[in-house]
Amino acid sequence: MHKLKKLYCRTFQAALRLSLPFLPYRNPKIVGSVNALPEILEKHGCEHVLIITDSGIRSLGLTKRLELALVKNGVEFSIYDKTVANPTTANVDEALALYTADSCQAIIGFGGGSSMDCAKAVGVKAANPRKSLAKMKGILKVHKKLPLLIAIPTTAGTGSETTLAAVITDAETRHKYAINDFPLIPRYAVLDPKVTMSLPPFITATTGMDALTHAVEAYIGQSTTHGTRKNALLAVKLIFENLGTAFHDGKNPDARRNMLRASYYAGCAFTKSYVGYVHAVAHSLGGEYNVPHGLANAVLLPFVLEAYGGSIHKKLHRLAVEAGLADINTPPDEAAETFINTIKAMNRQFGIGDTIPEIQETDIPKLAYYADKEANPLYPVPVLMDAEELEKFYRMVTPDTGKDVEQP
Repeated sequence: MHKLKKLYCRTFQAALRLSLPFLPYRNPKIVGSVNALPEILEKHGCEHVLIITDSGIRSLGLTKRLELALVKNGVEFSIYDKTVANPTTANVDEALALYTADSCQAIIGFGGGSSMDCAKAVGVKAANPRKSLAKMKGILKVHKKLPLLIAIPTTAGTGSETTLAAVITDAETRHKYAINDFPLIPRYAVLDPKVTMSLPPFITATTGMDALTHAVEAYIGQSTTHGTRKNALLAVKLIFENLGTAFHDGKNPDARRNMLRASYYAGCAFTKSYVGYVHAVAHSLGGEYNVPHGLANAVLLPFVLEAYGGSIHKKLHRLAVEAGLADINTPPDEAAETFINTIKAMNRQFGIGDTIPEIQETDIPKLAYYADKEANPLYPVPVLMDAEELEKFYRMVTPDTGKDVEQP
């Protein structure tokens, strides 16, 4: 990266870090069961709610308990269940039309990060009907208060139930972008382990690795606080202790509950401290090829950590200690290597692997351009890289070229 661009990025990040104590961050109120929602909706004077989910979640019957609770308590509801893996502007338009037609007063995002992001974007459009989503991408461009927003994660990984971001894909250009503003933070996060027990093992794994990526990128970045470091460490500990159990024994309520907590804490960490190049590259892959976000993060994470080199070894040592992979006396370089190799082993164990077959060589410059635009100057990464430098990560995880790319 050019020296002037580096200076601009670090100056921008320093200013944002200094402003952290003065910004209106808040954590959603935790609710332990979907059965508690009718009382919350009544408290807020909401008589008709829009549930935003996807067809897979609904076909599994995961919304049934919520639907029964709402019916039993006389709360009317509508359901939009066409959200796709990387929600598009078309999804948002369709759901907003239903919200408006049925005079809804609240929005529930029920599902993974895609459903929650779609729900947030619908809230954004409901509050700003005359502005396009594209005009609100970036930072602090929403301004207005959203309708009551409740998040019910069915996957323990995205952290979207805690964040101020919604990631949306333009239905025509396939460009994926984020909308970031404080009104997007849900008012309530429902951490109900029962809604995650039907999650297939592979999705359990990829979403769990997504949460791990959130925690790691938040911790190794340069805009951490005491609170975000504490949340990230707790998330890493919970993931290493529970993800394997949740993968092999999906009906284990303790493992499911602890993974939901891990996702929540990781979300609280990266909401303030941001993520890094793993996410930037993964988002471009999701936008272009519809690669599931957790899968892309899992594959990319060890490669990006290796590329940062010694700049993060002390921090990875701390994470390795928290994960039970090293002790305080282990040399940082050794602990960092163990931590990264364990992530690679987890990817193999869970059947995730180390490649993304969808990548086309001719697309790489465009994808790297998008990743660069997303990450710089916002993400306070340990080592700055421009689009040309980011291209290597796509090649590392391309099946035909990955083994030939020089490792950092």
